[in-house]
Formats: sequence, C-alpha cells, structure tokens
Amino acid sequence: MQFRDRSGAVQRSRLDFCSDNGMLRSVTELETEILEALIALEEAVASMPVSNPKPDLRPLFSRLDLLTLRLPKSTSPDLLHYLHKKSYLKARLYLQGRDSENQVGNCGHV
Repeated sequence: MQFRDRSGAVQRSRLDFCSDNGMLRSVTELETEILEALIALEEAVASMPVSNPKPDLRPLFSRLDLLTLRLPKSTSPDLLHYLHKKSYLKARLYLQGRDSENQVGNCGHV
C-alpha cells in the first residue's frame, strides 16, 4: 500500500516492508482499515484551510473509535495506547513501521 505524506512524497505502509526492529510482521485487515482511516483523517484535516464548507470530521473519529473497539486483546499494547489516547499520528507511524520516529508524550509513553 502506498500513500503520499504531507510533503507529497510517496511512502509505503508497514504492509510493504519490515518493522523498525527489522522483523517481518503480518498486518491484519483491521489494522489496514485503521491505517486507511488515519490517512483519511489527516487528509481531511489538511484540507480544512482551503475547504468551504469545512469537512465534518466526526464520522472519521467515529470510524476510528469503532475500528479500535474491534481490535483483539493480542494487539500491540503500543498501538492500543496510541489509539485510546487519540494519538493518531503515533498510531499511523506505528502501523507504517516507523514507530522509532514517535516522540515521548506527556504521559511518558513513546
């Protein structure tokens, strides 16, 4: 899966390469849906300065909440933490295999 980041550069998701630690990790269909929803949210937010009318973000947040509730207990604690705390950029980076780029948050968690 490929997408364009904020700078317009083509990026690959975790589906296409190894995770930060160099280990291959299978990505579930649900995680793929979450990644797609996170990217859609970022794109909607980025369009706000030039959109008229402004996009309604509530359905995007609702979709992320519903997808998060469907995650199994075996889901990475880091991903669950990011999604429950609404740290959507961190969740996206995690799902793209770029968790090492995440900064430590106010809660002390990366």
